[in-house]
Amino acid sequence: MSQTILVPTDFSKHSQKILECISELPGEKDMVLLHVIRRSTVSRAWDPAAEVQKAEKMLEEQKLYLQALRFNVKTRVEAILEGDIARTIQKVADEEKATLIMMGARGKGRVSGLFLGNVSRNVLLYGHTNLLIMRYKVLEGEKLGQFCRSLFTKVICPTDFSEQAEKTIFFAKDLKGVGEIGLQYVVASGESDEQIDAEVKDAAVKLNAIAREIERPDLKVKVHVQVGDAAQEIAALADREDASLIAMSSHGAGWLQQMVVGSTTYETAKIANRPVLIVRSEK
Repeated sequence: MSQTILVPTDFSKHSQKILECISELPGEKDMVLLHVIRRSTVSRAWDPAAEVQKAEKMLEEQKLYLQALRFNVKTRVEAILEGDIARTIQKVADEEKATLIMMGARGKGRVSGLFLGNVSRNVLLYGHTNLLIMRYKVLEGEKLGQFCRSLFTKVICPTDFSEQAEKTIFFAKDLKGVGEIGLQYVVASGESDEQIDAEVKDAAVKLNAIAREIERPDLKVKVHVQVGDAAQEIAALADREDASLIAMSSHGAGWLQQMVVGSTTYETAKIANRPVLIVRSEK
């Protein structure tokens, strides 16, 4: 299946490393490399033409790298006087008919202790295109090693048994190279120990039913039921299982019309140590 992947870059070390993982995305790919220039609020003089020219030169270097991997690559530079860079990214995604936005959790604007950069955060919150947020401890180092080669091998799929969560599970099972899926449900509340125990047992039955439906000779499926804070438990399970990816729906059961992204999805994307794939829900 052909797809167009939009890769926003700010030329930071983190965003440069993401290009090394591009080749692992499934399917035939058209790439759009995007750099957004916004006028600095503290700068009186601004020469957008010079900045655009500089950015185009840097994008051309990245384009040559991807073309050597036999990808069709288009580059775009967008200069804005004001406004949100994330909204410009989504606008370009719409114009290019992108099926996925792939970007780093952090960029040049990284602040110590900030789990998710402002641009990534806003694309997550206000975008409507499937989003892959690349976060992994080796991205902070010098080599990606086996990480890129196994990006989709072991996927954690949290579910609340909603229709959207089910769609995400079936989306994940068809990813190229996936060899194991961990189905997870987190019991986040309960009036009594008996009620919690009953919900744990019920969730296990449902998860096992899904596992039987999707497993195949080349796909191992494990089920996990935890009790606690949903986002914390999802992130912790991904670490314990050494998962290569967390795949989850942007919304789940009972989400409100005015919510742009579910709270569990947002919190997981903030704290996870693994890449997070957000499959957008249709309202």
